[in-house]
Amino acid sequence: MVTLDSLVVKAAAKTGPIVSVASAADWEVLEAVSSAIAKGIASFLLFDDDKRLKELIATDFPHLLDNENCSIHHATDEVEASSLAVKAVSSGRAHVVMKGNVATSIILKAVLNGEYGLRTGKVLSHVAAFEVPGYDRLLFVTDAAMNIAPDLAAKAQIIRNAVATAHACGVEQPIVAPLAAVETVNPAMVPTTDAASLVVMNKRGQIPGCIVDGPLALDNAVSEQAAAQKGITGDTAGKADVLVVPNIEAGNILYKSLMYFANAKVGAIIQGAKAPIVLTSRADSAESKLYSLALAILAIKN
Repeated sequence: MVTLDSLVVKAAAKTGPIVSVASAADWEVLEAVSSAIAKGIASFLLFDDDKRLKELIATDFPHLLDNENCSIHHATDEVEASSLAVKAVSSGRAHVVMKGNVATSIILKAVLNGEYGLRTGKVLSHVAAFEVPGYDRLLFVTDAAMNIAPDLAAKAQIIRNAVATAHACGVEQPIVAPLAAVETVNPAMVPTTDAASLVVMNKRGQIPGCIVDGPLALDNAVSEQAAAQKGITGDTAGKADVLVVPNIEAGNILYKSLMYFANAKVGAIIQGAKAPIVLTSRADSAESKLYSLALAILAIKN
């Protein structure tokens, strides 16, 4: 079984990944950095006010001072820290951008900068890998944080981003379930018509590397028993690896339900840019940030 801890081990086998961290002067961020260095999964460029950052490191993480896998770079504020962190990736000095103690809007502005940013022309989307107690596989949830109400074209790219992430984690042929409230196509319910179109796009090779099956309600996507009770049969019923939510509200609720009701572990990244972006919440634990780092490192394009 693929677990988040196994992804950390797998990430440690990668050669020489470097992560640039915007506004790194944060205890949880530095705990994740410290753990990642200890586990040998990456080296780090830390951008922040150097005095404040060094004081925090000296107090709680003194082993990071003068560490060959960790270097400190001065930035006057969050905007400059974000700009420098993104430039480190666009210039080839680093391979992953990580959000530290900075507002999402500020770091995304740097990511999308036309001069030095990481835009590719593709849709940027959030991919979360959940380890849910009682399940025999990781569940990838997308998109819970970036796209408010994606149209059909955006959903297709969101799936491609999620499939690339699943492949990086070792899931060779992920089963993708576009979620809706019902399992039948209803012209009055856009998620169901979009799901049907996505299935056709998959069959015609427009969304490769996976099997798309939907529309499906959540229970029929993840539970073989529930699918059987509703007469939904086939090789994919109840076996989804990737859950595609219809909009950001549904994604946010599902994400937080898994966290708070199911006690799931999670790692999450932004895909679709020139490099993976670790965009965890400032409230996320150091453990979640570590899992997100492992996910990002595995997703680096070779």
